[in-house]
Amino acid sequence: MYSITDLKVGTKVIIEGDPYVVTFSQHSKQGRSGAVMRTKLKNLITAGTIDKTFQGSDKIEPAELSHKSAQFLYSDDENAFFMDNTNFEQFELPVAQLADQIGYLAENSAIEILYFQDPSTPLGAGKPISLELPIKMTFEVTDAPPGIKGNSAGTVTKMATISTGGQVAVPLFIKAGDKIVIDTRTNSYIERAN
Repeated sequence: MYSITDLKVGTKVIIEGDPYVVTFSQHSKQGRSGAVMRTKLKNLITAGTIDKTFQGSDKIEPAELSHKSAQFLYSDDENAFFMDNTNFEQFELPVAQLADQIGYLAENSAIEILYFQDPSTPLGAGKPISLELPIKMTFEVTDAPPGIKGNSAGTVTKMATISTGGQVAVPLFIKAGDKIVIDTRTNSYIERAN
């Protein structure tokens, strides 16, 4: 069991039977009252977020999650289709559940799938719930409007389309054909790739 001091960003826990990941945590102690941990939690199945405050004596159940290698096959308007690399079985995840992650997937790319081991299911019968993307990924820019001359005071960005069809804000000097590195946690431009 976790105590409130274990609730750091990225920690995966069980709340009311569902797996959540901590996206924000702030520890505070006021006067004579006990310590509390204010958190924002993202549901790994529904992608919904909640705010939750934990008291100093609370015990939090860690989530039983595992990773498996898979290959992204394709997606339609409702589902994304994958193939397990160990047993070659195909499975799908709802596009709504994958949120922004779907914009980083190219057909036939290898990825890690996050599985949740529900305590009510037999051991090893976990269900796929989310993707585990690398923090930094490199993509080719396929479309970027030209920067406007004289519009460069301060930090000015424009929207560019990457090879998977996703969009990201980039500096004005980026043009079609450039390779860029993106932070997949925040969907933000990091640098131009070599």
